[in-house]
Amino acid sequence: MYKDIFESIRNEAEKRNLRERTIQLYCSDVSYFLRWIGKNVSDLTLEDAESFLTAKRLEGRSPETHNHYRSAIKFLYKKVLKTVWDDDTVPAMKRERNLPAVLSCDEINAIIDATPSTNYRKEGHEMPCPHNEITIVQRSQRQSAVAAAAYQSGEKLFCEYDQQVKHYPEKRGIVHNEILLPANAPPEYADRNTLWNAAEAVEKQWNSQLARRWVLTIPREIPPDQYAVLVREFCEQQFVSKGMIVDFAIHDTYPPGHNPHAHVMLTMRAMDEHGKWLPKSRKVYDLDENGERIKLPSGRWKSHKEDTVDWNDQKYCEIWRHEWEVIQNRYLEANDRPERVDLRSYARQGLDIVPTVHEGAAVRQMEKRGIQTNIGNLNREIRAANRLMQSIRQLIQNLKGWITELGEKRKELLAQKTAEEATLLPNLLMKYMEIRKEERKDWTRAGQNRGTSQDLKAVSEALSYLRQKGLSTVEDLEAFLESSGKSAADYRNQMKPKEARSKVIDGILASRTDCKECKPVYDKYQKIFFKKTKEKFKQEHPEVARYAKAYAYLAKHPDDKDSTQKELQEERETLLEEIAALKTPLTEVQADLKKLRDIRYWVRKATPGTEESKEPPKKQPIKEVLQDKADEKKAQRTAPAQAKHRQQDMEL
Repeated sequence: MYKDIFESIRNEAEKRNLRERTIQLYCSDVSYFLRWIGKNVSDLTLEDAESFLTAKRLEGRSPETHNHYRSAIKFLYKKVLKTVWDDDTVPAMKRERNLPAVLSCDEINAIIDATPSTNYRKEGHEMPCPHNEITIVQRSQRQSAVAAAAYQSGEKLFCEYDQQVKHYPEKRGIVHNEILLPANAPPEYADRNTLWNAAEAVEKQWNSQLARRWVLTIPREIPPDQYAVLVREFCEQQFVSKGMIVDFAIHDTYPPGHNPHAHVMLTMRAMDEHGKWLPKSRKVYDLDENGERIKLPSGRWKSHKEDTVDWNDQKYCEIWRHEWEVIQNRYLEANDRPERVDLRSYARQGLDIVPTVHEGAAVRQMEKRGIQTNIGNLNREIRAANRLMQSIRQLIQNLKGWITELGEKRKELLAQKTAEEATLLPNLLMKYMEIRKEERKDWTRAGQNRGTSQDLKAVSEALSYLRQKGLSTVEDLEAFLESSGKSAADYRNQMKPKEARSKVIDGILASRTDCKECKPVYDKYQKIFFKKTKEKFKQEHPEVARYAKAYAYLAKHPDDKDSTQKELQEERETLLEEIAALKTPLTEVQADLKKLRDIRYWVRKATPGTEESKEPPKKQPIKEVLQDKADEKKAQRTAPAQAKHRQQDMEL
């Protein structure tokens, strides 16, 4: 019945290199959706998809199943029927995020709510996005500089190397593009098609490097009319001045200001004074101690290659990143913005934050569809641990501030009372009980007794806790907080290498699985002799790239070469147990801080001049409250009778 639709789905999916399993799932889900709706395909609307997904959600389907249905229906609407799809009208179902079993969700939320909002960045301002990516356009990867220029500029260009037109009509949000030429470059290179065809024509090798690409995130905090000025000034200072030709474009996808960024393409060869391309490297003969050339047994002279320019030196990557950071901050300061960009890692910034693992497009798509992954779970655990550590640090900082404030209040009380009465915590807690008793003087006798009993129990537990910890003065409490903070930091330092090792083991296990699955295809690839056939086979079989990537990852970790999968799994389980064991002391520190926070409130309430010691607004007496409720119920009972009498009078 829906044979044409399924054929269209398969054709569109194969264009996008989707797996056979994914295509089958799409066809199955779409078939179920069409049978459930009972309409012709041409009559489908967005409301039909919304009603179907709502019904599945009400049936109690899991978020994973719901999002599977949604992905298949979205593919049908957008790629096959070519209709508009609105993610706000048909949203994905969010799955519950499970935090690590150190604290419950309610406990962590209570900690965060009780802690003033903080930020890792100085001055408490959010940092603009620091994304900065440098890549090389390589002919060995079947890449084209003309295609890259067509993509970032949005223009239709003709590539003379493969005799194909490069055009990306679906690309949107291109707000500016420009070519910057050094003084010795030919003026005809101001034409994008001429420039990059010339850059490709001079490269003769099959594995030539054609261009350098750079993606720069532009701060949204500066005005849009300064985007091009910012990128142009940076490129002229760092690239054009050294002899490179720069082709840059600024993209700002809808809505404007949402994600402004710049694509920069740089030439790889230098030019002479006449505008001709120079070689990338030259041959240099090696000399002996007498300054003579060294002859090899083959009869040739020993030599090596030297680059004609040092643009490929890795030091420039660090220099250019730093200069981009400096010029961004200069523009932010000129626009009176408090934000600043810092492209250094957390470790180089001196921040005790565990960085998350790069997820990649595949993991992000799986997570978006509600499918949990090992990397996604690890990142969630890292974020939860960072939030917990930040909450503990903030609580310790707040408690230190409270201790300082309490010390100042103690100095004021020394003029009226003895130092012992002002500094001993038990005396202040007893005074807190007296204040509570005074607040309950209008209560009933039973209420007063119940409140006094509860306060006595709470204060007794606090005194027992302070006695158990040996805390009797403010100085003792401050020293205890210092030691708690150091203990938490020590536990965290022990957890970091274990978490890193666990991440490496996960990668080794995944790489071994990929090697095992892709080995037969890779062996076929190795047996192919002809170069073009070999490249075509590699393009048609992604297993070759998977095997090479997995093999390279295993080569980076030769120490685990002889370890069996069972040994690695046992080691990972051992590491996870050790991490869980180290998290237990952190929970104990948190429990201590919670008790100290309650004690702080009680002591502040008993200390004159603090916010907590101010008299709260008086409550209405309980007798008046009961009388008001009785009058309200009586009015509700008499209202129907009065309405009935009014109706009879109207009939008469």
